[in-house]
Amino acid sequence: MNVIQEPQTLDWFFRQSWRSLAGLPEEPSRAQRPPLNELQVGQWNHEFEMLMRNRLVMGAFRYGLFSEQRHARHDNLASIAAHAGEYQRTGNAEHLVDIANLALVEFTLPSHPDSHFESIDDGGHHARKLV
Repeated sequence: MNVIQEPQTLDWFFRQSWRSLAGLPEEPSRAQRPPLNELQVGQWNHEFEMLMRNRLVMGAFRYGLFSEQRHARHDNLASIAAHAGEYQRTGNAEHLVDIANLALVEFTLPSHPDSHFESIDDGGHHARKLV
């Protein structure tokens, strides 16, 4: 595996200094990250994608094609929440595939009146598991 070496720039120095003054731990170096082409291959699950696509094809027979639909026909957000609860209750990963597909449908045919995409980084990407 090739490794990209991140130079420790002045920006990196100031970022670490600010973190230290704020009482935060030092940011880990990104120097050990593989190149982009390796990340693009390794940061994906092809089995999950295949399961999603298979269920979307079946959905086309049941509900019609995305291109034929002008607006959301179902409450995708409520369905996502219900499937998340079922996954937590049963551990059946089928619910995760359904959540991903419902999110795709909501993205494509939004039901939320203020639906938009704005890339943000608030630092709160996922909850940490308590051990």
